[in-house]
Amino acid sequence: MAARSGRSGLPLRTSGLSGRSREGICWGMTDLSHLAMAGTTFAIRVTPNARRAGVEVVDGVIRIAVTETPEAGRATEAARASLAKALGVAKTRLSLVRGATSRDKLFRLDQVG
Repeated sequence: MAARSGRSGLPLRTSGLSGRSREGICWGMTDLSHLAMAGTTFAIRVTPNARRAGVEVVDGVIRIAVTETPEAGRATEAARASLAKALGVAKTRLSLVRGATSRDKLFRLDQVG
């Protein structure tokens, strides 16, 4: 997508989230497959009830936005599925270490088999 410019000749900022850049942050699905090593723990921050789902890394913190409500573990399971997709692994390989009812969660990537 080519950068457009306004009357002043300066580039216009895009304000959309999914797949577009907003002030240097790319929303959508971030590829984290280079981090997928057995035994690795992932500290994430979950945003439930988001307008759009997505995974992003900001200042070394993995942030996951999910559209599910934080009731009965739905948001946690959606975050597990999003993290697994970004890592390129099966969601059954991710186990929740702590943070079942918190926005800050810690997942561990288990061995295959």
